[in-house]
Amino acid sequence: MHMTKIGFLSFGHWRDVPGSRVRSARESLVQAVDLAVAAEDVGVDGASFRVHHFAPQQAAPFPLLAAIAARTSRIEIGTGVIDMRYENPLYMAEEAAAVDLLSGGRLQLGVSRGSPETALAGYRSFGYVPEADDENGADLARDHTAVFRRAIAGEPMANANPQMTGSVGSLAITPQSDSLSQRIWWGAGTRATAEWTAEQGMNLMSSTLLTEDTGVPFDQLQAEQIERFRSTWREMGWEHEPRVSVSRSIIPIVDDESRHYFGVRAQVEGQDQVGHLDGGLARFGRSYIGEPEQLVAELAADRAVRAADTVLVTVPNQLGVDFNVRLLAAVKDVFTEVDAAPVPA
Repeated sequence: MHMTKIGFLSFGHWRDVPGSRVRSARESLVQAVDLAVAAEDVGVDGASFRVHHFAPQQAAPFPLLAAIAARTSRIEIGTGVIDMRYENPLYMAEEAAAVDLLSGGRLQLGVSRGSPETALAGYRSFGYVPEADDENGADLARDHTAVFRRAIAGEPMANANPQMTGSVGSLAITPQSDSLSQRIWWGAGTRATAEWTAEQGMNLMSSTLLTEDTGVPFDQLQAEQIERFRSTWREMGWEHEPRVSVSRSIIPIVDDESRHYFGVRAQVEGQDQVGHLDGGLARFGRSYIGEPEQLVAELAADRAVRAADTVLVTVPNQLGVDFNVRLLAAVKDVFTEVDAAPVPA
C-alpha cells in the first residue's frame, strides 16, 4: 500500500492582535521549532515554511531549519518556496549544504519564482535586476536556480589563487552535501512548468492554486500536471525516482476549538474558486474542513492527493503549537484510512 508522507507548511505569520498566539517574530520562530519537534513526535514526516520578504513572515529560512535540525532526528525540513529572484546562488549553496549536513540529509528545498509579494519588485532592492525583457523576473529565478544547482553538485565556481593553493585550477563551493542535488523541488503553477521541472531533474511541488484554468475541477487539473511531470521524467531517463508534493488546507473538526474557528468556513471554502492572478485566470483548490470520516471520503477522491507521494498541510500557525499538533495528529489518522481506500479510476 502506498503510504502518503504528511508534512506541514507554515506561513509563519505573526501579528500583535486579539486572538493571535504568535505576536512577534521571536514567537513565530520559536513556535516553528516547537511545532516541528512536536510534529515529529506524533509521526508527521515533514516541516516546511513559506518564505516571504518585506512581510511579517519567515524571510530567512536557513537559521530556522538549522535550529529544527538540531532538535529533531527524523522529520524532513524544507521550504515551500524560496523565491530565487532574491537569492545569491553561491551563498545559498553554502547555507543549504551546511543545513543538510547538520540534519543528516533531511533537507527538502522548494524553490521557484515565488508568489506575489508586498514589495514592488523587491528583489531589485536585494541587488538583482532582471533583463529588460524579463518582466517579472521568471528568467532571473531560473538562472539563479541553475547556478545554485551547479554549485551544490560540486561544479567549479571560481579560479584557484596559485599563491594560496600552489597550483592552477578551479574551486567548488564548500561544504558539499552529496545527495542534496536530488532533494531540490520546483514550485510549478502550470502543466508546462511541471514538464520543464522534469526536464531539469527537479522534484515537483504543486500548491493549492494553478495559474491556469481549463474548466475541470482543481484536483483533476493538478493530477494532469503530475502525470505530465512523470511522463516527461520517464522520457528524460533520469536514474532516480522523482518526488511529488501537493499542498492542501485540511482542518479535521475534532473538538470545540476547531469547530469554533473553522465550522462556518466549511460551507464557504469547500469548493474550488476561479480568480485573477498575475494578469490571468487561476484556479484555487478547495479547503477540506469537516468531521474526519467525511474528510477520508473527500480526500480519497482527490485525484492529485492520490497521485502525489507527499501532502503538505497548510497550518493556521497563528493558533499556536498545541492547536496545530492536534490538527496534524488528526490529519495523520485521516490519511491512514485514505491510503487504504481504492484510488479513483
